[in-house]
Amino acid sequence: MSDVAPARPSEKGSDSASTHPVDLKLEVVVIPVLDVDRAKNFYGGLGWRLDADFAVGDAFRVVQFTPPGSPGSIHFGKGVTSAAPGSAQGLYLVVSDIVAARAELIAHGADVSEVFHRAGPGKPAVGGRDPEGRSYVSFATFTDPDGNGWLLQEITTRFPGRLDAKATGFASEADLAAAMRRASIAHGEHEKRTGGQHDVNWPDWYAKYMVAEQSGKELPL
Repeated sequence: MSDVAPARPSEKGSDSASTHPVDLKLEVVVIPVLDVDRAKNFYGGLGWRLDADFAVGDAFRVVQFTPPGSPGSIHFGKGVTSAAPGSAQGLYLVVSDIVAARAELIAHGADVSEVFHRAGPGKPAVGGRDPEGRSYVSFATFTDPDGNGWLLQEITTRFPGRLDAKATGFASEADLAAAMRRASIAHGEHEKRTGGQHDVNWPDWYAKYMVAEQSGKELPL
């Protein structure tokens, strides 16, 4: 028999959490709906990817959709949740170009509000996209047929610490292209500051700028 007392679960958990935090990735949000097929037609019509639709008898059915470029998905169906249909509100969809995202959703049949922005926390909404193009302050809204509420939010530069710089990435070709356009404009200003000389190392500068922008770090000059 060993003379060494085993570590208590709380002690082991504390040590593990402090040195090797476990990734907890939000995978699915449940959307309560009344008519499953109506909701399926709506989200499919938006161009979202249908991942699953399966039933177990007459009491259970689950449908999964994933928005374009999203790591997370939605579930709805029969026997999935006891929440009232339409009670899911404030479901955020982050976009890099809110005007383009709104136009695309409208083209796919969604009734999207006009774009609006807020000058600051607690400030009233003002019509139009933020004139300064700041992240986190421009929005638009829409609902599904049951009244579940979605909020588009434009984000191009993250607050510091929101993303791991070692794990930055782009969810779609459109996001990557938009980031490259912003880097191109910034690099033009960089070349002006350095005497207008052509920068042969521009790919390195672009990469540094795009990673810094996405992870919320200080942008290169």
